[in-house]
Amino acid sequence: MTGRDGGAELTPIDPSPVVILVRPQLAENIGAVARAMGNGGLFHLRLVAPRDGWPQERAWRMASGAHRILDSLTLHETVADAVADLHRVFATCPRPRHIIKPMLTARGAAVEIHAIGARALKCGILFGPERAGLDNDDIACADSLIRYDLNPDFMSLNLSQAVMIMAYEWYIARGPEEPPRSLQTNGAEVATKYELENFMEHLICECDASGFLKNPQKRPGMVRNLRHFFQRGEVTGQELNTLHGIIAELARGRKPEA
Repeated sequence: MTGRDGGAELTPIDPSPVVILVRPQLAENIGAVARAMGNGGLFHLRLVAPRDGWPQERAWRMASGAHRILDSLTLHETVADAVADLHRVFATCPRPRHIIKPMLTARGAAVEIHAIGARALKCGILFGPERAGLDNDDIACADSLIRYDLNPDFMSLNLSQAVMIMAYEWYIARGPEEPPRSLQTNGAEVATKYELENFMEHLICECDASGFLKNPQKRPGMVRNLRHFFQRGEVTGQELNTLHGIIAELARGRKPEA
């Protein structure tokens, strides 16, 4: 008998957020995350570069029946690939330094995630590796940060506990209430992370060409600051098209006339 036999009849409760595990280290932790997700009604799981590869039978044994979540998960090489089809991304982390982003409690994030789902937008939550958590480049892919209100003298959580807190808060926050916040787009659609990344590549390319990023020591931090700025809120596809046009015209202005 393998760890994949049996399992509960779990199905998605949509619109629910995608749980994204970034560089998870242990198969047992991935299985425990699936179990926590099943408890809270979450179903969609993505793995970014798991250390020991995938699949790992130990994960199914640890999932305690949440096999369908593991059977349906998807693998991704990078965080950017894992969030490319999403409209909003949250990152769970301790309070970071030198990063300007909205900070929410788990309960506040759960309310926000429901409001996002009510608008038919896709949302994801990033969880970092067990040992070190998310790094600055991972966090740069997120719009908002989630920090748990725990004992400040002891805030140590394992990966499945961190997922369990968000799954629980999301599950109990379900309800028919009107979304507490809305964004009027006048028919324009909120850009996906893929569209935003395409714009960022255009912007950074032209910044390199203009010499703005010529300092090799400062360049990584400056690029992250640009990403933080544009990831901070919901940008529409129409707005990105306008920004593409602005950058193209500025670049054209540097070229000598024929």
